[in-house]
Amino acid sequence: MFANMMRTKLCLVFCVLLGLVSSISAQSESTMANPGTRPVVLVTNKETPLKGINKLKLKCDVIFPQNHPASREEILELAGQVDGIMWVGHMLLNGEVLDRGGSRLKAISTMSAGMDYVDTEEFKRRKFPLGYTPIVLNDAVADSAIGLMIAAGRRFHEGRLAIDQSQWKGSPQWMLGQDIKGSTVGIIGLGGIGQTIARRLKGFEIGQLLYTGRRPKPEAEALGAKLVPQDELLQESDYIFIAVPLTNETFHLINASALGKMKPTAVLVNVARGDIVDQKALVAALKNGTIFAAGLDVMTPEPLPADDELLTLPNAVVIPHLGSATVQTRDNMAEIAALNVLAGIAGSPMFSPYPY
Repeated sequence: MFANMMRTKLCLVFCVLLGLVSSISAQSESTMANPGTRPVVLVTNKETPLKGINKLKLKCDVIFPQNHPASREEILELAGQVDGIMWVGHMLLNGEVLDRGGSRLKAISTMSAGMDYVDTEEFKRRKFPLGYTPIVLNDAVADSAIGLMIAAGRRFHEGRLAIDQSQWKGSPQWMLGQDIKGSTVGIIGLGGIGQTIARRLKGFEIGQLLYTGRRPKPEAEALGAKLVPQDELLQESDYIFIAVPLTNETFHLINASALGKMKPTAVLVNVARGDIVDQKALVAALKNGTIFAAGLDVMTPEPLPADDELLTLPNAVVIPHLGSATVQTRDNMAEIAALNVLAGIAGSPMFSPYPY
């Protein structure tokens, strides 16, 4: 009940915030830089949802790189000609961009929740307005995570390969997977996405929910989640979700040693960032039966080469970073990024500022 109330409250807050769009836009119009002229905003990807582009066009002139995908040099060249940038994609965003933007550039917003490709310390040092788009993608990413859990645990990919190879056997012991009901599930990182995954799991009647983190999460009690050391989570969990940001501390958090502590029947699901997992160690663990299967929305590198060994494994379900890829989610992300840029150019607080 408490979890539902909290979710409803978050949704109401988000709706109220979106309802402030017109007032924020009006405020931005009155305080926008260069009175009498329209600011110029660079959107780094031509395929950015129109909902965000049209929001920008109400107050600004919008330009795009000529090429798609754009080269870094082309983006850097345009950075010095604009007042704001909507940074769409995971190209490195650092001091070089700010230097090329010069004094004219007033604000940048990414269209993502993960910020591992951004030199946030440099933005903090310069006190430069930086926005991002968390929260609105939590539901879509959590849905993908649950889908990967089911697909990997129940051997969907392996089953399809059997059909393709005319190996459909159908005997009582053929292609058996892992149960979810009654299982122990571990979530590494009980932030917004981790909590949304936990709410999705309520309907599966799991046996126990564990999580790791630096400190207890106040939301954990309502979710029925227990804080444990990482080793305990690895050893006890039947399904493990990775939902932490990529940082220096989480780089290769799941390595050969960590994989070796997991059950041979365990399923690993990663919807965070590829480099949180040592991919070579994961491939070895999947090949030799150290763990049962993996469901991956993220990997290293991205895009993954078609001849990568990971794609040869029947017990690896791999999708191309589709976590937030729904129409509504990407529309919302684009709109929030646009609002961030508009507010930053106007010298107003951003709609969703990155917390330095």
